[in-house]
Amino acid sequence: MAAADYYSTEEPRVLAIILGGGKGTRLYPLTQERSKPAVPFGGKYRIVDIPISNCINSGFKKIYLLTQFNSASLHLHIINSYNFDRFSHGFVEILAAEQTLEHSGWYEGTADAVRKNFQHFKVQHPTHYIILSGDQLYRMDLRAFMDTHIKSGADITIAAKAVNREDASGFGIMKVDSSNRITEFMEKPAKDADISEWKIPAEARGDLPAKLEYLASMGIYIFNSEAMDEMLNNDFMDFGKEIIPMAIQTKKVQSYIFDGYWEDIGTIKSFYEATIDLTNPVPHFNFYDEGKPVYTHMRNLPPSKINNADLTATLASEGCVITNSRIQHSVIGVRSIINEHCDLNGVVMMGSDFYESDEEKAANKKKGIPNVGIGANCKIERVIIDKDAKIGDNCSINATGKKYDDGDHGLFYSADGIIVIRKGAIIPSGTVI
Repeated sequence: MAAADYYSTEEPRVLAIILGGGKGTRLYPLTQERSKPAVPFGGKYRIVDIPISNCINSGFKKIYLLTQFNSASLHLHIINSYNFDRFSHGFVEILAAEQTLEHSGWYEGTADAVRKNFQHFKVQHPTHYIILSGDQLYRMDLRAFMDTHIKSGADITIAAKAVNREDASGFGIMKVDSSNRITEFMEKPAKDADISEWKIPAEARGDLPAKLEYLASMGIYIFNSEAMDEMLNNDFMDFGKEIIPMAIQTKKVQSYIFDGYWEDIGTIKSFYEATIDLTNPVPHFNFYDEGKPVYTHMRNLPPSKINNADLTATLASEGCVITNSRIQHSVIGVRSIINEHCDLNGVVMMGSDFYESDEEKAANKKKGIPNVGIGANCKIERVIIDKDAKIGDNCSINATGKKYDDGDHGLFYSADGIIVIRKGAIIPSGTVI
């Protein structure tokens, strides 16, 4: 049955597949004990909540999440967050790499991950697959994306962002004709390469700003099920580098130009900047859209208690206790404890998974270990504090202007001038970093 027939005769049966990525080395040490999709974001969410919420808000409620590294935290989050009623037929299911009689290895790439799970997908009898990334920040109407794909009669549609020449070198670039059909694909052209013939045709530009002349793949795809079966009937491992260039030669492959905010938050720098941007009066990514909420784990936590503190351009999640401190342009995660006379600026504090009891605090004191949270009289700037960290009194972190080489420094990790305090780290009182 042709794509147009699906649109005219029945509702498409769509499977959403979210790719969890590999080891997440660019986000290390946030990925030391968890997969990229499970990294906390925005105070109370996880990164994976973004693509899952885009699917749910678009009416696509059959969602598979493919992962293979450090997936325990992700499993727990999915189980606690996404439970559909029995009448909706919806689900969010994690498919970790597994050994079968047909294959025994890890996922070797994005296409390989999908291929190795066909036996799980086929039982749903999908007409279409929508492939999403697990580490991107954006809000897209995937229903409009799907409608455009079906109306065009395409076999495959690729979501694309218009970029300038400088940024084009960091993406897979697509050449399109006046009808937005993709005719060629180039992976990350060199900065000095002449790609002037790849500029977006005037007929396909719409209202794009003049400086945005090239189309970059977002790594978001829609496949008709027959096209997916055919394109993966080989040993190719990656969609962007192998499957898409091959498909352009034999299939109708369209582009779908997305003009909203989109950010790959797969590095410490991009993750930090996207998180701090949430504190601006009008952030690029808006959590405050009642019509399209971002879903996550519903916790039974008390409201945050602010004891005589000065908070400016700051997000404070549930269950926090902040006492007599000054906090600017920061995102404070669930159950965060910040003691008196602290000065935080540009801090991403992921919070804690638990509250310490009085007995635990007393035991910590005897051992000379700080309590979970931030002790008194601390000055902290441009820092990511991972969950359950214990920072003692009178600490100064990234506030002296000292520069560190990128990499591991024992008590902390440095990346692009951003200090990362590891999950569960113990920073003794009086420490200066």
